[in-house]
Amino acid sequence: MPFELVPDCTHHVPNITLNRRLNALALFQAYAEKALASGVAPKGLEQAFAATLQISPSMWSQIKSSRPIGDKLARQIEALCAKPAGWLDELRADTAPTPAESAFLDLALAAWRATNVAGRKALRAQLKAIAEPPAAPR
Repeated sequence: MPFELVPDCTHHVPNITLNRRLNALALFQAYAEKALASGVAPKGLEQAFAATLQISPSMWSQIKSSRPIGDKLARQIEALCAKPAGWLDELRADTAPTPAESAFLDLALAAWRATNVAGRKALRAQLKAIAEPPAAPR
């Protein structure tokens, strides 16, 4: 019986860990903007947000940097922020870039502006090659 390759399924697999972190950061951003607009001093906003989520400031700090948000904590955050269950898991186009993403965008823009038409074509081709899923083997 010959071995037959199955066509590659090239759909996007969501990264729930990343989605949850980005969405939690977006919740904090909205919380901070609302607090600042109402005249609250910026000092202590992170601690106040952690209290709103009923977690320690230390845990909030870990979540911002790398700690995954488990299912139980995700549902807790959603409930305390008046979001429907599963809201944290979804990819959002309006999520603000992380500092690392912003740094990359700045670098990409600087590279784009510093080169000529041929260089821009090469930059675009490299990024496109990285962003596109590999073709299915035949």
